[in-house]
Amino acid sequence: MDSKVLRRQNIRYRIRHKISGSNEKPRLSVFRSNSEIYVQLIDDVSGKTLVSASSQDKDLKAQKVTRIEKSKMVGAAIARKAVELGLTTVVFDRSGYLYHGRVKALAEGAREGGLQF
Repeated sequence: MDSKVLRRQNIRYRIRHKISGSNEKPRLSVFRSNSEIYVQLIDDVSGKTLVSASSQDKDLKAQKVTRIEKSKMVGAAIARKAVELGLTTVVFDRSGYLYHGRVKALAEGAREGGLQF
């Protein structure tokens, strides 16, 4: 396996050991591929995904903007869906990615949308 992937995986396991989501305060989990970004609100107690959003969603896919701007829109979309469910506080799980670039833009978009973490 690639050493970069192993490093991220170890960081991811270390983060997940410390944090977990509940029904009142779910875990905001980020997955970043080369071209897309996906985010889910997860209740770890019951093992269920409460709500999800991604750059693949129809309303976001149609827009021709940079990946960072799209990440910010995904953050706003997940915040909007979470507020509809009555969730305002979450635990941020960056999944081993650096808090930089697209991951940071997603977090800022979610905060602007009304989520607290």
